Amino acid sequence: MQRLRVSQALWAMERRRPDGLEWPLDVQLDMIRDAGFDGAGVDFADLGHARIVTDTLRAHGMMWHAMCNPRTVDELKPIIAHVQELGADHINLQPNVRPYTLAECFPYLKGWQRLAADSGIPVHIETHRDRMTTDLMLTLQLLDHFPDLRLTGDLSHFLVAREFQWPVDEENHRLVHRILDRCWGFHGRVASREQVQVQISFPHQRDWVDVFMGWWEYGFRSWRARAPEDATLTFLCELGPREYAMTGADGYELSDRWMESRMLMDMVRALWARLDAEARVGHPFASAARG
Repeated sequence: MQRLRVSQALWAMERRRPDGLEWPLDVQLDMIRDAGFDGAGVDFADLGHARIVTDTLRAHGMMWHAMCNPRTVDELKPIIAHVQELGADHINLQPNVRPYTLAECFPYLKGWQRLAADSGIPVHIETHRDRMTTDLMLTLQLLDHFPDLRLTGDLSHFLVAREFQWPVDEENHRLVHRILDRCWGFHGRVASREQVQVQISFPHQRDWVDVFMGWWEYGFRSWRARAPEDATLTFLCELGPREYAMTGADGYELSDRWMESRMLMDMVRALWARLDAEARVGHPFASAARG
């Protein structure tokens, strides 16, 4: 039976308040557990930090994603070694390079794919600004050249980078669907055409929330149609601190981001439950993405 697992990014637990008050790491992990998240996104560049966090998560029967930002092919090697020691659902790789041409991307992707295949550890390439995948069109061209490339879809970056007009037209939906058809995991935040992260609890942001819920529904359907019956789909809630989160003149955030993280978790779980219900009654769209 296919499953959805919703995690919380540890980076998103940072507060960055003007008064400097932060939640200690053990408090953050308790909050994530008590809120009902299935796991956490963990920076694996620091082995000591990763060991402390994963020990706690493991003790509570939770899962984790190994987050990394390699600048070279070889910089993935220690991350793989850390995952071989500590485990992880998958490695989430932000390709921290900015090639000028499409061809310059190839050695990086081939090298990372080779290391992933040799280790047997799934590696997902994240769509992200200021990375190799910053541009939607170039990323689509990469998918043409690498038909087995697995993505983590953080669609907020494509929306704000390309400033899709409102309402988002069918051609841009079609391009995003091509990305979604290659996603094997998702990072969740809601953007507008001018802001990478809007407050999902504010009523006037509902239109953008609906756009993203529609994209995630398409992505979930697409994944369910191509993933094995016993596979697990991961969704990482990643509502980040400032400068992702908008702040007022006093430097404090305009919304309760921790509450919104739990709200996002509930929204995507409800979406998944609806798709499960459709599958049980034989809905025609239960196992296929709608294009």
